[in-house]
Amino acid sequence: MEQKFSVSLDKIIKELSLDVAYMPNDPDTIHIYSKDITRPGLELTGFLDFFDNSRIILFGNTENSYLNRFSSEQRFYVIDRVLALGPPAIIVTRNIIPYAELMSAAEKYKIPVLRTAEPTSALSAALVTYTNVELAPRVTRHGVLVEVYGEGLLIVGDSGVGKSETAIELIKRGHRLIADDAVEIRKISNTSLIGSAPENIRHFIELRGIGIINARRIFGMGSVKLSEKIDIVINLEQWDNKKVYDRMGMTSEMTEILGNQVPIVTIPVKPGRNLAVIIEVAAMNNRQRKMGYNAARELFAALGLEYPEEEGGDVKTIEF
Repeated sequence: MEQKFSVSLDKIIKELSLDVAYMPNDPDTIHIYSKDITRPGLELTGFLDFFDNSRIILFGNTENSYLNRFSSEQRFYVIDRVLALGPPAIIVTRNIIPYAELMSAAEKYKIPVLRTAEPTSALSAALVTYTNVELAPRVTRHGVLVEVYGEGLLIVGDSGVGKSETAIELIKRGHRLIADDAVEIRKISNTSLIGSAPENIRHFIELRGIGIINARRIFGMGSVKLSEKIDIVINLEQWDNKKVYDRMGMTSEMTEILGNQVPIVTIPVKPGRNLAVIIEVAAMNNRQRKMGYNAARELFAALGLEYPEEEGGDVKTIEF
């Protein structure tokens, strides 16, 4: 069964700078489970067959103007039918003063009423964007997430292979740390994965022989970032003389995270290899590939050879 996530109403209030018109309970105990919102159109006419009471309701100029045509008694009846179904909260936009009937029905069913000066469409976009991240499916993976030249790199590998040490070198070279040891990955769409660090270990790095350090304290605010899209996975593994490593880059390898396909590159580790520089090159090469450039294809063309990918390509899916 798929795990359901929630975000507290208190976090939404703080994130969107909402004013409280009525709050029956501690907003930190009120949880929102739906990333969608409802602008009651047909619902105000009485059609409630498909009403989803897990969604926050937005009241804007259109809804307010529609309710204005009714008498006070009729207005209360219209609003009461909707609020009786128990939506988690109501947000009134454009600094509109809520009708007394709306406040009465909200108090009757203990439904929070919030206000904002933002236009309804702008607030709707901001609210959906925020909840889309907060309620996204997620998984925690062991690894290091860094931003290198604007690319989000998830560095994975066996314990002790040198992930944290490589991250330190990358930070010293001007790149940014997002998470070390535990990376919380959220699926915000079928093409996008966002990685971040659990709040209690954010900015901390474990270095064997040194201990725990705070990257933000040592290297400054410019060395860290709260979250980043995952563009490529870098798999570090101990050099195996019996293994044949890809030297041309003709085989595109992918790995699956939360159902999304992400490019993955395996980099063998042995003394003398400058992993930070290699990873920088991997980031730039991945960006070039996304823009349609492939160095191996250009080399084959210069040699007068047919690039294998033109015959159907070779995409390999691997797990880490």
